[in-house]
Amino acid sequence: MDIRKVKKLIELLEESGISELEISEGEETVRISRHPRGGAQPIMQYQAAPAPAAITQAAAPAGPGTGPKAGSDEHTIASPMVGTYYSAASPGAKVFVEIGSEITVGQTLCIIEAMKMMNQIESDKAGRITAILAKNGDPVEFGQPLFIVE
Repeated sequence: MDIRKVKKLIELLEESGISELEISEGEETVRISRHPRGGAQPIMQYQAAPAPAAITQAAAPAGPGTGPKAGSDEHTIASPMVGTYYSAASPGAKVFVEIGSEITVGQTLCIIEAMKMMNQIESDKAGRITAILAKNGDPVEFGQPLFIVE
């Protein structure tokens, strides 16, 4: 690999703030890291994501009275990703849905911004919105209940 390419990769690493970069070109591989191999690195632990079936069902609250529960005729629509919840397409625009809104399958309910990408969250069930569990601009987690539909 050409030394100019390696220098350019080092510059990209420094500009971007990432800690490690590995590039393969044919049989050649270059790995550039901010951390020495033998040095102590922080250990990151991540919690496993809930099973896919849990995405559309409300998880039981942590304790009594800690959150709304979906009844037998209610359906919970949960966040399919981590991001920032937005109730309208832009500031000042009309919200997608309100409590009491009648919705159809495939109707846009909100937007979740994840990594500078705006993701429209659509309804997977027709019905009436009985609760909106997130506020505009709130961070949301994967599997977090957003709406209750009756």
